[in-house]
Amino acid sequence: MQRFILVSLALWLLGVGNVRGADSSPFVIEAKIMLGQVQGRIDHLGVDLGRQRLYVAELGNDSVGVVDLKARRVIQTLRGLKEPQGIGYEPLTDTLYVANARDGSVRFFKGEDLAPLGSLDLGEDADNVRIDESTHRVWVGYGSGALAAIDANNRRKIADIPLQAHPESFRLPSTGPEIYVNVPDAGEIAVVDRNAGKQVASWKNSDASSNFPLALDDNGQVLAVFRRPARLAVFRARDGQRVQSLETCGDSDDLFVDAKRQRVYVTCGEGVIDVFSRDTAGYHRTGRLTTSSGARTSLFVPELDRLYLAVRARSSTPAAIWVLRPES
Repeated sequence: MQRFILVSLALWLLGVGNVRGADSSPFVIEAKIMLGQVQGRIDHLGVDLGRQRLYVAELGNDSVGVVDLKARRVIQTLRGLKEPQGIGYEPLTDTLYVANARDGSVRFFKGEDLAPLGSLDLGEDADNVRIDESTHRVWVGYGSGALAAIDANNRRKIADIPLQAHPESFRLPSTGPEIYVNVPDAGEIAVVDRNAGKQVASWKNSDASSNFPLALDDNGQVLAVFRRPARLAVFRARDGQRVQSLETCGDSDDLFVDAKRQRVYVTCGEGVIDVFSRDTAGYHRTGRLTTSSGARTSLFVPELDRLYLAVRARSSTPAAIWVLRPES
């Protein structure tokens, strides 16, 4: 019995193995990749699938960490940035895009060696980045309310779509011209028509606010997480009708759909990840993993079947990326 207890304690300290809580076991923690001397807030993540690289927006350090996912170690750090927030990798032109909050710039880097390729000044608070491979455009939310479209071929801004306030997470469906945008300071989810170049609908939510993460499922639904109160809300994409509202963890900043398992992952600064599963009756919370306070940004990569969680440095532990494999 004593040996069993010691082995169990060792596994817990290493953070490797099955993690079980009050609900079912949602993940196996495969690794914790140390990021080195990274302090403060970590924002969003991006991935280059071909090279198996993960890019980490180290906002508090004004840098981007480059992680080799095969070797599970940091191989490079891009320095001299200005509070990097959003990251996107555009594979056809082999270009990394980094959006910066403090100076409003989008910096470009060559994918192969990450040499600088220039920058584009959007004015202020450049934030989330999304790649639209079908039209070869890169979309960036910025400023007091706009989405900028950048032509990936020449890295020039070709369109601006005004919004009521600063955009947080936004998503582009694989078909159709819509963009669904969280606009928390306007108390809405905005629906944008990319072809028309304008906002065409506003979904108001009077009983919830601070909607930051947003995702789309394969059932024609838009999912958004509100921080006040902490709720996962599910809307019909065709008309904005809310069909579900579920309690979830606090201070969420990322939300991803695992279509293979019909699950949703909500990562929260409260220090947990909530897992919701979908059946014929809708979504239900089916798992929870305890992580670390402030660990609210993440990236689920379906092609690798892994969730990568950004964990901030604490007094006794360095900043790290946790590699989480979903349990089947």
